[in-house]
Amino acid sequence: MKSYQKLTTAAVPQPAACRVEEEGAAPTPAGRGKLAPWWVGSGLLVAAVLLSTLTVWVLRQVSGGWPGPTLPPKCLLVPESHRFDCYPERHVVVTQELCESRGCCFIQSPPLAGGKQGVPWCFYPPDFPSYALESLNQTALGMVGLLVRREKAYYPRDIEMLRLDVEFETDTRLHIKITDAANPRYEVPLEVPRATKRAENPIYSLDFSRDPFGVLLRRRATGTVLLNTTVAPLIFADQFLQVSTLLPSKFLYGLGEHRGPLLHSLDWSTLTLWARDVSPTESFNLYGAHPFYLLMEEGGDAHGVFLLNSNAMEVALQPAPALTWRTIGGVLDFYIFLGPDPNMVIQQYQQVIGFPAMPPLWALGFHLCRWGYGSSNETWQTARAMRNYQIPQDAQWNDIDYMDGYRDFTLDPQKFASLPSLVEDLHKHGQRYVMILDPGISSTNPHGSYWPFDEGLRRGLFLNTTQGQPLIGQVWPGFTAFADFSNPDTQQWWLENLQRFHARVPFDGLWIDMNEPSNFMDGSEEGCPPGELDSPPYTPAVLGDSLSAKTVCASAKQKTSVHYNLHNLYGLMEAKATASALIQIRGKRPFVISRSTFPSQGQYSGHWLGDNQSQWKDMYYSIPGLLSFSLFGIPLVGADICGFSGSTSEELCTRWMQLGAFYPFARNHNTQNEKAQDPTVFSPAARTAMKDVLLTRYSLLPFLYTLFHRAHLQGDTVARPLFFEFPRDVTTLGLDRQFLWGWSLLVTPVLEPGVDSVTGYVPRGVWYDFYTGSSVNSSGEMLKMSAPLEHLNLHVREGAILPTQKPETTSEATRKNPLRIIVALSQSGTAWGDLFWDDGESLDTFERGSYSYLVFNVTQNIFTSTVLHASAEATEVTIGTLSIFGVREPPSKVLLNGQEKPFSYLGNQVLTVSDLGLSLSQGFSLRWL
Repeated sequence: MKSYQKLTTAAVPQPAACRVEEEGAAPTPAGRGKLAPWWVGSGLLVAAVLLSTLTVWVLRQVSGGWPGPTLPPKCLLVPESHRFDCYPERHVVVTQELCESRGCCFIQSPPLAGGKQGVPWCFYPPDFPSYALESLNQTALGMVGLLVRREKAYYPRDIEMLRLDVEFETDTRLHIKITDAANPRYEVPLEVPRATKRAENPIYSLDFSRDPFGVLLRRRATGTVLLNTTVAPLIFADQFLQVSTLLPSKFLYGLGEHRGPLLHSLDWSTLTLWARDVSPTESFNLYGAHPFYLLMEEGGDAHGVFLLNSNAMEVALQPAPALTWRTIGGVLDFYIFLGPDPNMVIQQYQQVIGFPAMPPLWALGFHLCRWGYGSSNETWQTARAMRNYQIPQDAQWNDIDYMDGYRDFTLDPQKFASLPSLVEDLHKHGQRYVMILDPGISSTNPHGSYWPFDEGLRRGLFLNTTQGQPLIGQVWPGFTAFADFSNPDTQQWWLENLQRFHARVPFDGLWIDMNEPSNFMDGSEEGCPPGELDSPPYTPAVLGDSLSAKTVCASAKQKTSVHYNLHNLYGLMEAKATASALIQIRGKRPFVISRSTFPSQGQYSGHWLGDNQSQWKDMYYSIPGLLSFSLFGIPLVGADICGFSGSTSEELCTRWMQLGAFYPFARNHNTQNEKAQDPTVFSPAARTAMKDVLLTRYSLLPFLYTLFHRAHLQGDTVARPLFFEFPRDVTTLGLDRQFLWGWSLLVTPVLEPGVDSVTGYVPRGVWYDFYTGSSVNSSGEMLKMSAPLEHLNLHVREGAILPTQKPETTSEATRKNPLRIIVALSQSGTAWGDLFWDDGESLDTFERGSYSYLVFNVTQNIFTSTVLHASAEATEVTIGTLSIFGVREPPSKVLLNGQEKPFSYLGNQVLTVSDLGLSLSQGFSLRWL
């Protein structure tokens, strides 16, 4: 048995390798018996490691500190950072006897600070048995291979023969799939693109280690090794699948949903993916599952890896740097995206999972909600107060208190009797109404009194127990059954329920909550049956230590498969059914916000970051949260502004409203039994600050809407980490207290109490104050900015053109106002921007050609607006003002389409031309001399 290799990214071995050449030449085994290249190139390193480790070993033997009489020398070869855990089970005290029963090395190590387990005590020796690559044959798209394991692993029902499928799908996308060679296994029912021909000029090269089997993936331009799975054994048992890889750097992002910094720590941390209803807490598995990571390589290149697997999973990170995927079902179905820049990686990922839906314009306005309005009249009163203070608001929401006994599709006949009238009033004022729905359907009503349950039961649309009866749990209405959204018939029933309720309350959007699915019981009212679905041989590090903790039994039966396989897809399937129903009911773009999410969900819904708290740290954590969901292809994302639970303060809520005004999805939401936190309840100064920042957001709606168009069209991010735009600036790699809208608008919020300034990083180049146009020329440095309570720092990047609009209190009113185009000249006097414009709500406007698209350019003191596509809506809007930042010399005259035009020029080098009155549908040029 050949040894596993400990490689650096600089020198990569090919032990018994079958190299896949760029031309796809048939692989040939490397010479047997020869010294592997890595051992030759890194002999001194190995010797140093071995010498130092042996010295420590001798000292510990002498002092009696080493457990057991002897330690195999092969174990000493493995540096601490490269020890891959052979005994990852939680709540087990790993002894030498337990460890060696698995054939692994045992060396005790001190725990990390705080008692956290660090270096594994039980780890794989270099010669641990794995699979061997028995055969490899070319196919039209790549190759197919057979992997064989000759010695059993230590988990039950390990699979002796595996099929390896490799497809060179595009020049920047590689698809590697490993599954049972003899028997079909569950695979995620996600539509993915099918390659029709092999990539002709891939920017990657692929090698294999034959025995033990491993994958070595390199970037051709730099030679950087992106994947090296030879470092630990591949294990593929029925309910335990594990593969490890070295990473080319420590700059790792993604792998949601979790609370923490944007940049993951590789200091022996484990990220669990199993949808769970729990208030966002560090180290817990949260509402959604996103098995995708983005990694920044040295030098600024980026790649991404997506494991298309929906089973309970954990990802172990260690400082080698290295990563281990562990999942307890399905197959190993990997997509690797080569970028090479981070924006391109995310675009390539969304080419597989699907681009996000184009939201209606009103979805980008300000939303207001709370649990505990108590009545439709109180809800109405809040909406009226917002109007009275002329504070922008596009949508009013209700939480579960509008329901009768918390039952879906019902209305409290006393407290919410006036809800239909409230919705009618909202519509008259150009506003929308959104309500909550839960997937748990009350099961205790007298037969014939509650159609949703009666009809669902009659049609067999609920999750069932192993005995074939509806699984009964407990949620807000009491005992409940759970809709099975994997069943197409359930989608029809869901539509019919929504149609019936919409006839009473003509809602505009839907908020789907509790869809992990959440259960106030563990499993069901009867618990869960014995068996390996509810008690698998290995349980990842899930909160509650059980797959059924605060959800339904993993053994529950669904139409497509067992819940064990489908749990992480529950929110996605409900979102898909909900978006489809809204389209059929309203005939317009659907608006859905979901708590639980899975890859591809951006096609159907947005997401809010869950039940946060009114604390300063929660406000900070919302930024890495929204940036992570930008990576996951769900750009319509935000946190509960001012915090959901607990009581906010005026200062916190003011600062949070400023930050939240730049969440792509902006909603202030509050729990019951706490004081109100909508903008109208605060002091005049705070209220004005909140109103002003919302007006700033509304002025930027044309820009934001265009960013969402680019997300829908090609997978661009809306809220964007700074390192996406400055990937070679290493300072940006850990920044998550600021973010960008698109490539050009920098948001630097205040995230601490009691301050009147904020320190933020300003990347190299010229940046302009959004409000004044004054410039700062940064060398790439941290700058202290004035930030009194009424001020949010916004800066426009040189070379950008931002379409803005005079704001009103709704998006519907705002879109009728004249546009103001802001030009931020680069140091060479150039700039670029674009504008997408349609009716704001119709389906498929881009696909049907019912839109306008304009490109703005500046070069040599000439601003040009070019209409690349026009529609009727554009004739109703005018361009009123052009503001040009960075005009170094005072102009003597300004010419609009050759005709002289009055202008103003300020000492901070801002040129303004007003009263243009130009139709958006007409191109024009403006020149200053």
